[in-house]
Amino acid sequence: MINVALDGPSGAGKSTIAKRASEIFGFTYIDTGAMFRSLAYKALSEKIQIKSQPQSVVSMLERTNLDIKRSEKGQLMILDGKDITDFIRTPEVSKGASDIAVIPQVREWLLKVERELAGKYDCIMDGRDIGTSVLPDADVKIFITASAEARAKRRHRELLEKGIEKELSEVLEDMKYRDAQDSQREVSPLKMADDAIFLDTSDLSFEESVNSVCDLIRKVIN
Repeated sequence: MINVALDGPSGAGKSTIAKRASEIFGFTYIDTGAMFRSLAYKALSEKIQIKSQPQSVVSMLERTNLDIKRSEKGQLMILDGKDITDFIRTPEVSKGASDIAVIPQVREWLLKVERELAGKYDCIMDGRDIGTSVLPDADVKIFITASAEARAKRRHRELLEKGIEKELSEVLEDMKYRDAQDSQREVSPLKMADDAIFLDTSDLSFEESVNSVCDLIRKVIN
């Protein structure tokens, strides 16, 4: 199996780049951020206060089934038998995902799922700690980042395209909150692996970013 790990902060373009690169190489795309978002979505739907009720989140896992399915539209997140792909990209769920990611039992629960998938497929997996924790022996590790301002503009544009109205300044504050939460958490914090390749996409177009990632992958697997 060939495993590619893409790490980086929220809004750096990891998911869209990983999805496109997976299509080019014919690999399975695994969006671990969507997994955390899915669990956050369920917790919020059940009115669980994630930060103040971590034990309720842990109890929720015992009655949760999370799966990934491939389709012509790409990766689908199936939560308890229901496709929730279109409901997990709101600012509220994004913040909830960052909060839920600091709960050790949640990370342990998802770690097993992620490694099982990586053992079955040639894959490109993106997240916050893939190269450092989930797949420390990945064949290729790339750390993708961009300035907070550039990432906020991208996320703001995505929200507007989905009909979600939110001020750019609010999106930027949410981005900074997630950056701090992800990098300062005690369990598997956002960190560039020592053997990862650094890629700043602040001034790159989407296609340029994809080409850069694909070139890096080819250099290794060839």
